[in-house]
Order: sequence, then C-alpha cells, then structure tokens
Amino acid sequence: MKLIEYKENQYPSQADPFILQAQDGMFYLYVTGGDGVHAFRSSSLMGKYEDIGTVYSVAGCKEYWAPSVTIIDGKYYMYVSFMKEEDDDVHLQTMHVAVSSSPEGPFSETKRLIEPFSIDSHVVKNEAGLFIFYSVNDYDADRAGTYVVVDRLKTPTEAEGAPVAAVKPTLDEEIFMRDRFKKGQHWHTLEGAFYFCEGDDHYLIYSGNCYQNEYYYLGYAYAHTSERDLTKIRFEKQPSETVYAPLIARNEFEAGTGHNSVIKVDGQYYCIYHGRDLPPDPRIKGDNRTARICRLELNGASLTAKRYKDKI
Repeated sequence: MKLIEYKENQYPSQADPFILQAQDGMFYLYVTGGDGVHAFRSSSLMGKYEDIGTVYSVAGCKEYWAPSVTIIDGKYYMYVSFMKEEDDDVHLQTMHVAVSSSPEGPFSETKRLIEPFSIDSHVVKNEAGLFIFYSVNDYDADRAGTYVVVDRLKTPTEAEGAPVAAVKPTLDEEIFMRDRFKKGQHWHTLEGAFYFCEGDDHYLIYSGNCYQNEYYYLGYAYAHTSERDLTKIRFEKQPSETVYAPLIARNEFEAGTGHNSVIKVDGQYYCIYHGRDLPPDPRIKGDNRTARICRLELNGASLTAKRYKDKI
C-alpha cells in the first residue's frame, strides 16, 4: 500500500525511504533528493505525512542518495552519500555523516565517513557496539558489481575501516547491466541493506538489480545465532544463494519495488520500500518512485511480506 498519497506542490518522489520514530513519538520518512535530503513527518505510522522540505544539504554538492538516520545518546545522526556538483561519475558517491539535536535538522558538522564508492547506509546500535551496513564495488570478482558490507563504528563519526562482506551477488537475476565496463563482465548490484533481529533470528533485507529492470527485487539473508558482533555473523541468502525467490518484487499493481527500511510498532514489523504505480501516476514527473508499506511476518528463517494495493 502507498504510504504517502500524491499532493500538488509536495515533493513527488520518495525514493529510498528510511523510516524513523523520533524521541517525541513522531514518525519521519527521509528520502533521496537531487538537491538535498527531503523528509516527511506524521504523528502515526500510517497517518497523513506532511512534506517538511529539505532537511540537509551541503553547498556545492548534489545527488543525496539513500539517507538513514539513527538516534545515539539523544542526538540524530544522518548517514548519506553525495557527490560534488561538477562530478558526473556516480562512482564518486561518498558516505558522509552529519548530526542534529532534532530529527528535522539542521544537520551540521558534516564529516566524510567512508571513501568512495560507498552508498546505502544502515547504522545499528546493539550490545556489542555500533555497526554500519553499506554497499561498495568489486571490479574483480567473478560476479563483479556492488555488494553489501558491514563495518564497526568506533564512534558515530568514525568507521573502523575493516569492512567484511555481508551479502554478495550469486544470481543472474542480480545483473544490473551486461558488459558494463568491459566485454564479458556483467555488473551485478546488491544494495540498500537494512538489518534487524528478533531474539537470535537475524535478518538482512537488501535490493537486487536496478529499479528500472525486470528482476529488481527485495531479498533477504538470515542467520540464527546469539552473536551480536555484526561483523562476525555469517548471513545466508534465503532460500539459498542459487534460487531467485523475492521477498518483494513487481506485481499487478506496483513495479520497481526495492530499497527498504523496517520498523516495529505495537509488536508488528512493517517494511517501507519504494515502488512505481501500475499503471503509472501521470501527475508524477521524473523520478516516480514513491513509498509503500506492508506487514512482515517472521517465523525463524521464513520472512513473508503481506502486500495489498489499498490496505495493510
């Protein structure tokens, strides 16, 4: 179900939606923007969301991809990738972090966190410390492309710099582009990772392929362990690394489904992801990815998305 209905004069796209419940109970949705990070807010998860405009931007920069926000010691830390206005190569996208006392900003003290190419963060705080999931490139692998890693954060603004692979491409359906950089080397893409756990059941949902392609999907990897150091957990794709079995993919009412965040409210898990209406909404020009929401049902290694066009 669409989370935000289109209104005239509001920001039309909600690509890469990241959901956060702030300390005051309000819900915030942070989304990708060409000129900065845009945000929406609501007093309830499925209530009416208000467009509150641009909450973060840096002079001389553009293409603010996939923001995520986490609360640490009462402060709001935003992790987002962007690049300089004069650059054209998206592989110069670089992860930065900024901080604010409010979920609505202003976010300041911008710091470069990880070398390029680095996109699609999710920061997790647990008993073992602070960790960051994000995506990087591997040009030399048999299945070359973008994949998901996890690293420890020494502080909210400093990464340890020893990332380990969390999920790698294993399927032809994850090929974003054939012969992308050289003949015979097909470029795969896994990105947009979001981690959560319920007891000793650990889930890592990720996007595969590209939102413009047929096989774009949300899949997940799973681990059952009491380990809390996320760099030591070995996630396994479900149902296996050789089977294309999407958690969420194109259906009769939406396409381009991917890049999720997850929230638990009143004991129920929800997945917030982007998609495009089928048939397309003619009012939305340009990037027409908009936020969607569905229930998640957890049963050990089994994770199920309950999707409906006009209800939860």
